[in-house]
Amino acid sequence: MALSDQLHTLAGRAKQAEDSVTTARTKAKTQLESDVQAAKGSAKEHADALRSKVDEGKESVSTGWNDVQRSFHDKITSAKLKMEVHKAERDLKRADNNAEHAERDAAFAIEFASAAIDEAEYEVLDAILARAYADELAATSRPA
Repeated sequence: MALSDQLHTLAGRAKQAEDSVTTARTKAKTQLESDVQAAKGSAKEHADALRSKVDEGKESVSTGWNDVQRSFHDKITSAKLKMEVHKAERDLKRADNNAEHAERDAAFAIEFASAAIDEAEYEVLDAILARAYADELAATSRPA
């Protein structure tokens, strides 16, 4: 899949996430719980697949990207553990604090994703530029 196609797919996925969140406010609690579990499973599946590609060497990425992935995975794992603990707490004040904490985590995840999209755009443009430069060098170094 071409890099520009991957960005297009990413934009579509971001729109799906936006639509899902928009409709979530009108859903019953049981449906929301089901949606949360489905989103959790999807996120884990995607992260596992990405990790497997990197571990198998199918994706050659810089150490920096591996560190970012590990850091993000650790953050998500920590947030998930906290969420499981928080679910067990029924006290209203704690529930409100937990909701505020979850909202802050969600805001951070959105900012992180936005930064990742910016980085992806940069990386794709840089790859296109690198390919154009290599093609130019190949064209000028051929014997006449």
